[in-house]
Amino acid sequence: MITIENADKALKDYYLQAITAQLNDNVSPFFSAIEKNTNNVYGKDVKISIVRGNTESVAACREDADLPEPHKNRYLEISVPLKNIYGTIEVSDKALRASREDSGAFVNLVNAEMEGLISGAKYNFQRMLYGDGNGTLCKIVSADESVSSNYKYVVDDVAFVSEEMDVEAVTADGGTITEGLKITAVNREEKTVAFNKEVSGTAAGSYITAVGSFGNELTGLGAIFGSGKLYGYDRTEEPYFAPRSVQLSAELTEDDITDMLDYMEEHFNSKIDMILCSYSARKKIAKLAADNKRIVNSIDAHAGFGVVTVNGVPVYADRFCPEGVIYFVNTEDFALNQLCDWEWLEDEDGKILKQVTGKAAYGATLVKYAELICKKPCAQAVLKLA
Repeated sequence: MITIENADKALKDYYLQAITAQLNDNVSPFFSAIEKNTNNVYGKDVKISIVRGNTESVAACREDADLPEPHKNRYLEISVPLKNIYGTIEVSDKALRASREDSGAFVNLVNAEMEGLISGAKYNFQRMLYGDGNGTLCKIVSADESVSSNYKYVVDDVAFVSEEMDVEAVTADGGTITEGLKITAVNREEKTVAFNKEVSGTAAGSYITAVGSFGNELTGLGAIFGSGKLYGYDRTEEPYFAPRSVQLSAELTEDDITDMLDYMEEHFNSKIDMILCSYSARKKIAKLAADNKRIVNSIDAHAGFGVVTVNGVPVYADRFCPEGVIYFVNTEDFALNQLCDWEWLEDEDGKILKQVTGKAAYGATLVKYAELICKKPCAQAVLKLA
């Protein structure tokens, strides 16, 4: 007989392992390549001390000369809070009672909930890896009457949005403009997004974000390659936290890519081992290699993701990588620092399934406390396409 007790036990002993395996594999090539650890977590924060290299404490001298003076290392401290990532499932009491005498029906019921949880977790975790940490999905660029009929707006990018997402409109500093928005339609060719209601006030210039996510998501590539402060450091004052950025004025060439690879190795001793871009950008890169009689590998690597290569460096396309940019990363400089892997939230009695307040249903919450850290931002680079 299926009871709350053995259902709880199944979630803990069987489903957690399966969920963790699926959420740690096949999220994205970038996620598969980076380190995951708990080494630098202290309390609620990630703390990392970075030693800036020096060349002054080693010298070639005469036998009777003074030894070189020791050069004090310069340390940079990264201290940022872990981000809270939650996922929930809910099973009605009626459905649970109906499957009480049928273990197969119970398994099907829970499997359906788990599939939805895993799908949503993968989607949002992958999105966060490319996000700016603020849950920013897009920016409204036009609110013309002809465009915004039926609450439709032109946006700057549609890579992060999809139908049925619950969102809100905020100002650049996170001030709420409109709550309770739901995306009803996305036109990827016209770059328009339709909502269930009008965005209040002057919509142009406002940002569409995931609900309650402003400032609470992983510090993704959008933040690392963005402007302003990173990990509390002003990039104009501390160039160590400023990735190299090159704006192209003409069409992309293969030399643009190889020049960037050579520059990063020559000036930053950074061996770029992964190139990340949109699908359209990867097609351009593959065509360049083919036109130049280079071998283009359509191989599967990093858990089965399709890839082409340039100078031996794999080029991966990701649906969340913004159009018009190509990221060059050394994955050895990245780590997902986490307090723990995915775990169920338990009450004082160790129970996972708990009655949802005010509802005839039971819910369970999956949690991960983590933050993405790049310990050497200056060793990464971005090409901005013309």
